[in-house]
Amino acid sequence: MSLQNTKTSVTEAFQNSVSNFIDQLPQIAMGILIVVLGILIAGWIGKFARRRISARTEDPLMSKFLGTAIRYTFIIIAIMLALRAAGLGGIAAGILTAAGASAVVLGFAFKDIGENFIAGIILAFNRPFDVDDTVEIGSNFGKVKTLDLRYTKLKTFDGKDVYIPNSDVLTEPVTNYTEDGFFRWDFIIGIAYEDNIEGAKETVLQALAKEPNVINDEIHENFVIEDELATSTVNLKVFFWVDTKDFRKQALITKGNVVRNVKEALEDAGYYMPADIQEIKLYGGVKEFPLSLRQLADK
Repeated sequence: MSLQNTKTSVTEAFQNSVSNFIDQLPQIAMGILIVVLGILIAGWIGKFARRRISARTEDPLMSKFLGTAIRYTFIIIAIMLALRAAGLGGIAAGILTAAGASAVVLGFAFKDIGENFIAGIILAFNRPFDVDDTVEIGSNFGKVKTLDLRYTKLKTFDGKDVYIPNSDVLTEPVTNYTEDGFFRWDFIIGIAYEDNIEGAKETVLQALAKEPNVINDEIHENFVIEDELATSTVNLKVFFWVDTKDFRKQALITKGNVVRNVKEALEDAGYYMPADIQEIKLYGGVKEFPLSLRQLADK
């Protein structure tokens, strides 16, 4: 084949390609229009579904998750329809065929994504927390803010945003501090050995009753027990209940108020709370201590 014939063939091929492209422009434009409309409609349907689900379930986590899932589903459908409208039905069929044929490969390649998505679906319908609940998931502690397709977002009390994969939320132990709205605090306070234990316990309970944020009813009972015979004190352990709807700041403030009130109540009632006593023994026939009290104080 001569050079002239080769140039002619290339020119004709290019012209045919341009001509075919021009002929397909209406179809391509229709495909683009379908994609744009599909994205807009999918967004509207997703928001509509989110509002309806939220109104029926009063569950913002489930409504957001399902609204997002519905929106992406309609976007994928719009893309497949656009490919067919643009005359690229073979590509659409090829994508579906390739997806089916390579399902095993994609399953391994996107194993974590698939696990998190499936876990997200399970959590959307059956989970141990709601939005703004205070939870501990593994070593992460904070308020639940978002349930997304791949992760659950916690806002910790020191201001960190923690994104936990949904599969970890499903498999890790989850501690919910606010599900029923109650949490029991405890602390230890020591009194002198010569003090009356029962009287001290009654004084502590009276101090608890004066704190308005401490809860005490038939189910949530506050009490004091003898915990330990320490070196210089009889240690009492105080147990009391607080409301955790505003956990954790209000619960901590309440605990601080209780500790202060109990300490002041015991002092006002004449109870002594001694510090640890240090006993010094001399061995090896030593009769006199080599340092004076003033020297020990200076040290």
